[in-house]
Amino acid sequence: MAYRFIEKHHKNFGTRWLLKRMGIFPNAYYNYLKQNKVAYRAKRSEIFREIKDIYHEFGGILGHRSMRVFLARKQIFLSKTTVHKYMNKELHLQCVCRRKRPGYKKGHAHTIFPNLLKRNFVADKANQVWCTDFTYVFLTNGFMRYNCTIIDLYDRSVIASETGKWITSDLAIMTLEKALHSQKKKPENLILHSDQGSQFSSIQFISYCQKHGITQSMSAAGCPYDNAPMERYYNTFKAELINRFNFRTDEELTHAISEYAYVWYNQVRPLSYNDYRTPYEARYGLA
Repeated sequence: MAYRFIEKHHKNFGTRWLLKRMGIFPNAYYNYLKQNKVAYRAKRSEIFREIKDIYHEFGGILGHRSMRVFLARKQIFLSKTTVHKYMNKELHLQCVCRRKRPGYKKGHAHTIFPNLLKRNFVADKANQVWCTDFTYVFLTNGFMRYNCTIIDLYDRSVIASETGKWITSDLAIMTLEKALHSQKKKPENLILHSDQGSQFSSIQFISYCQKHGITQSMSAAGCPYDNAPMERYYNTFKAELINRFNFRTDEELTHAISEYAYVWYNQVRPLSYNDYRTPYEARYGLA
């Protein structure tokens, strides 16, 4: 179309010269540009509405990378830079801020297993390498509760998550037992990576792992980077759930954590590690 040609090449040839050569009245061409702007603004307003709807639907926890994935699910395809500009500069919508982590102090080694991963956090298949760790959460009455979670390095899915009143080897064993029972087939040659916490180096936990043919691997003392996938999960877990809501009872907390881990994180939330597929999609080769 002549109008599009002029719009594309007017810097090289000049608008007036092109209009004269093609026999087009200036008013007709400028009306075309005006209509294009109206259509562009209408389309952008619709995109803004979708972004705000998605942002508020999930409580403001989505950043621009995740927002781009949810927009694509609605057949709205934009670059990461454009989504970032729309969210931060145009709509002033920002992901929920995360609390700063305290500094780490290097601890002293005790009875440990060798670090088999050596920060190579990639698995070729499901149920090949699992990572586990503990974190603490608070109820509104000030009482502390402890969560133990196991994730699969293959797709970063949460295999099991249990919460209890005490940070003990019993809670670690209960979480591992739940993880094993959740699989249709018993994992073979499974590596379980953790830190050097007494819960994972206890006689009870070591015996349970040996009984089920699980090889233990441990991070260096006081080095969270050796278990980075778990640190990343708990960082996201607290930013998207724990720091945003108050939990009055153990039942409320347990239900919220289960909904977050098994529904939101595993089946809805896109992960950059999985090329912005959900862990469920990555695990079963979907999308």
